[in-house]
Amino acid sequence: MVTAGCQSNAFTRQGFPVPVTQQGTVVLHMWQGSWIAAWAVGIVVWGGILWAIIFHRKRGNQLPQQVRYNLPIEILYTVLPFIMVGVLFYFTARDENYIDRLPAHPQVVVNVTGFQWSWEFQYPQYKVPGANGTTTSVTETGAMWNPTATVQNLPVLEIPTGESVKFNLTSIDVIHAFWVVPFEFKRDVIPGFANHFAVTATKTGTFIGRCTELCGVFHSRMLFKIVIVTPAQFRQWIHRQQAQQSGGVQ
Repeated sequence: MVTAGCQSNAFTRQGFPVPVTQQGTVVLHMWQGSWIAAWAVGIVVWGGILWAIIFHRKRGNQLPQQVRYNLPIEILYTVLPFIMVGVLFYFTARDENYIDRLPAHPQVVVNVTGFQWSWEFQYPQYKVPGANGTTTSVTETGAMWNPTATVQNLPVLEIPTGESVKFNLTSIDVIHAFWVVPFEFKRDVIPGFANHFAVTATKTGTFIGRCTELCGVFHSRMLFKIVIVTPAQFRQWIHRQQAQQSGGVQ
């Protein structure tokens, strides 16, 4: 009765954070399905234990009837685990293929470069005019987290909701790892090798991204800020960055 009025879905998520992408929601459903399977197995096992304790307690000195082999039960506990593993493997492979799928024509592309100990985010679709007729792309940089600073200058990664965003990851020095907690996903950032993944954000908000590969003395300070906004807000932000980075006024 006490919990009937609660609106939290933390229990149904079994400790998982709230996802903010379509891919993260798929991971959450896989997690929930695994827990349902685990609870079902646990209930059967606990039920069998309790049934044996209650109905097959020792009631005298007479030796119970001995059954050396029970072929149906032996087949059951041999075949059933194979079926369970096969089902889990199928759903894992299906969801992994969906999460790793890259759109042929992503609506937003972000080139992510990791280095000791910060990040650079480049938007190659959005050009910035430079000197002598050259062009560059909208680029966001910053500094690593500073424990003594009152204002942090973390790199900012901004993406829109409802649009496919493809990330191209590379490093210029050592192996890093790109992780945003509510993405429910992380991927290595490797020097000399481009890694890729794509997400479609479903919720707006501001979050902190991290490097999760031990990359040196200031690894724990290699943070960035990710801002998920509406598509209209994203276009406005991009236009402001184009104006600022070309020497224009905000």
